[in-house]
Amino acid sequence: MRSSRPFVRLNAAITADGKIAPANRVFVPFGSRRDHDLLFRLRAQSDAVMAGARTVDLYPTTLGPGSKKYRILRLRKGLPEYNLRIVVSGSGTLDPKAEIFKKRHSPIILLTSEKIPAKKLKLLRSLADDVGVFGKNELDFPTAMRWLRSKWKIKTLVCEGGGALNDAMLRARVVDEVYLTICPLILGGRAAPTLADGIGFESLAKAARLKLKSFRRIKDELFLVYTPLRG
Repeated sequence: MRSSRPFVRLNAAITADGKIAPANRVFVPFGSRRDHDLLFRLRAQSDAVMAGARTVDLYPTTLGPGSKKYRILRLRKGLPEYNLRIVVSGSGTLDPKAEIFKKRHSPIILLTSEKIPAKKLKLLRSLADDVGVFGKNELDFPTAMRWLRSKWKIKTLVCEGGGALNDAMLRARVVDEVYLTICPLILGGRAAPTLADGIGFESLAKAARLKLKSFRRIKDELFLVYTPLRG
């Protein structure tokens, strides 16, 4: 079944208590330079980079490949210099003035669901190169992933959150690897977003289970790679 959709890596830096941003949800990178390099190296291996609408709205990211160093790395791997960019918004709430729409170096694809109002859908179609509408009340990620593979020829994709998107992707069982950098700080706070917010799993028995694939400690940071278990 994986051959019909992209190979998906989920990448995130988290605090020791599992937070990805403070309670005000204004994301400021807290990983080391090595973690920053990992982010761009994963992008350099991927046909597309994906993030949720709130991540794109609240942090001035373009989801691009980064500096010339990483663009050269992409070319050496036989990939286009600039990766495709995917923004997810199930209800179509997205700031048209977000930084990503100011950089048109590669196509922008938006994924949403059928609950999006017609007016917002029209706006998204004016912002993006393509809009995929999948699912009624919640975005249907398995179908969306197959569409990305068949229409846009995306074989590898890295998902960079935030928490609601990570949760939805894990519940849909479309994640193939999880890259976690555990950083030496604690944010705390009930309102602070975590690695996987959103609906979550109904019980421990249904939780996404992971198998540790690799482990590195570099100074005070831990770099973990997990493989989600199927079934």
